[in-house]
Amino acid sequence: MRRNTVFILFLIFTIVPLIELAILIRIGSYIGFWNTIGIILLTGICGAFLAKQQGFWVINSIKRDISNAVFPADKLFDGALILVGATLLITPGLLTDVLGILCLIPGSREIFKSRIEEFVKKRMI
Repeated sequence: MRRNTVFILFLIFTIVPLIELAILIRIGSYIGFWNTIGIILLTGICGAFLAKQQGFWVINSIKRDISNAVFPADKLFDGALILVGATLLITPGLLTDVLGILCLIPGSREIFKSRIEEFVKKRMI
């Protein structure tokens, strides 16, 4: 594995949870413990609903494209982002919940897809 990859993984697995913990402590000190827990539960419930709804939408769109003999590349990418969003929602914390919900909302998913496409194009040139 390249050193860059190891460093990025180190940041993901150490810095992100530390930031999440700091956010939860700060919010908890302002609005209280139970309100903070309530927000986390609410984002989880909303995220689970969105993940289910968008997941079914993507599956149906893929089926429709395949039945029309169209390769569903864009829909497969949507499915991958929905999977990432659902995974982020499982991770405890508000920052990951917000990012997860953004991956589940079609409009913001388009922004993520265009940014990732730009990144991949730059890496391939």
